[in-house]
Amino acid sequence: MPHFRLLATAVLATLVSLAGCSTGQDIQPRLTALDAKTLGVQATEPAAVGQDLTPWWEAYGDARLSVLVQQALAGNPNMQAAAARLQRAAAQERLTRGADMPQLEASAELSRQRFTEHGLVPPPLAGSVRNTGTLQLAGSWELDLFGKQRAEVQASIGQTRASEADVQAARVLLSSQVARSYVALGRLQAQAEVLQRTLAQRDDVLKLIRQRVQAGLDTSVELRQGQGALPDARLQIEALNEQIMLTRHALAVLTGQAPNALDTLDVKLDAMQQPALPPAVPMDLLARRADVMAARWRVEVSRYDIKAARALFYPNIDLVGYAGHNAIGLDRLLKPGSWQWGLMPAIHLPLFDGDRRLANLQGRVAEEDVAVANYNQTVLQAVQESVDQLGSLQAIARQQAEQRSAQGHTEAAYALATERYRAGLGNYLHVLAAETAVLNQRRQAVDLQARTFDTQFSLVRALGGSLQPAATASTASTASTSPSEAQTPSQTLPQKSGDPA
Repeated sequence: MPHFRLLATAVLATLVSLAGCSTGQDIQPRLTALDAKTLGVQATEPAAVGQDLTPWWEAYGDARLSVLVQQALAGNPNMQAAAARLQRAAAQERLTRGADMPQLEASAELSRQRFTEHGLVPPPLAGSVRNTGTLQLAGSWELDLFGKQRAEVQASIGQTRASEADVQAARVLLSSQVARSYVALGRLQAQAEVLQRTLAQRDDVLKLIRQRVQAGLDTSVELRQGQGALPDARLQIEALNEQIMLTRHALAVLTGQAPNALDTLDVKLDAMQQPALPPAVPMDLLARRADVMAARWRVEVSRYDIKAARALFYPNIDLVGYAGHNAIGLDRLLKPGSWQWGLMPAIHLPLFDGDRRLANLQGRVAEEDVAVANYNQTVLQAVQESVDQLGSLQAIARQQAEQRSAQGHTEAAYALATERYRAGLGNYLHVLAAETAVLNQRRQAVDLQARTFDTQFSLVRALGGSLQPAATASTASTASTSPSEAQTPSQTLPQKSGDPA
């Protein structure tokens, strides 16, 4: 036994020394993550993302909107697919955790066979037909001396966390899409109401034209112009009705319903509340964006994949053993003399594999570069989206102020042109020109009102599903769970991988 231990120690030392010469330490990732502080983003360790989405849409005081968002979150096929992917990732995590544990199995084998007369089995068994049986327990355990299995477990945990973040990102995106479609429907219906008012005005003017023609104050030219204005308004109304129908269908499908389920839905933009927005939205809200967190977790996953790939250069040590009963003749199977056991430790290390391990490591390193590049792009896009939406909200507010002033003037001009025409002091062309200006301003007012809501919804999505201030660092660190062994949050973004050993 001492000689066996000495031999095993020597073999292990030799294999480790051989492996240490070819672990590919010169193969390192080339890319590094962007410095979050320079972008105004709070840098933290990746945290687990909860499944609860802040009901930000309730701040707009529209009960029907809240119902539609909840229906979409529960019944949209894309959400169901994201949830299924999360379940798959969780199952893979459990599978990887199980592979890191000792394995034990029980087996029972019964057979009836004829032993050859010219083989290794001596008489009287040779040439006879006998029953054989085996009852035993077999176990195996791969000793994780170099961290391969630990790295694989941490990578699977990271994949699960990334899938959780993907689900949350899908929830935020879907809720904002429902809200934007809802407002788009309200915009089209408000535009249709503007045209209905215009149609009624044109009908009143046409009656006035007929009276003036009968009195000899106007000619058939003005009459034809007034008559042509009515079908033009109806044409625009029908075009809007078509868009309203298509938008209702799209919104119904988005919420997981039949296309015709919302054919009677009417949206009143004036009934929606305008929530008070903070004067300055802190950019550290981007740190809780689910897509940013998912990208951050995938960087972590790639780092652990590299650790697992480097561990393949070291020996793989397995312990295999079994114990049980084996006998020829079932009547002797459980007798003490049929007891058997075995212990088979094994060390495996491919010395020459055609550089497959090096190629695997190079691939894992390249995957980290891809993950870091994707993370950088996601952060840049998140910052740009937030800055764009904030800037757009400020610009829309200025436009609304100017538009209200312009509409007041055009409404007054239209009223004056109509009165002058009634008094015979102006012609109908002046009325048409003034009406066109009023119509444009009324439409623009509706568009700016809808754009305000739409941009707010986009800002909510850009900031991760809420406009509320982010939690304090201490609270966030308490709630966070990181795949790293040290559970304290770091103030740096992912760096290049090193040797896991």
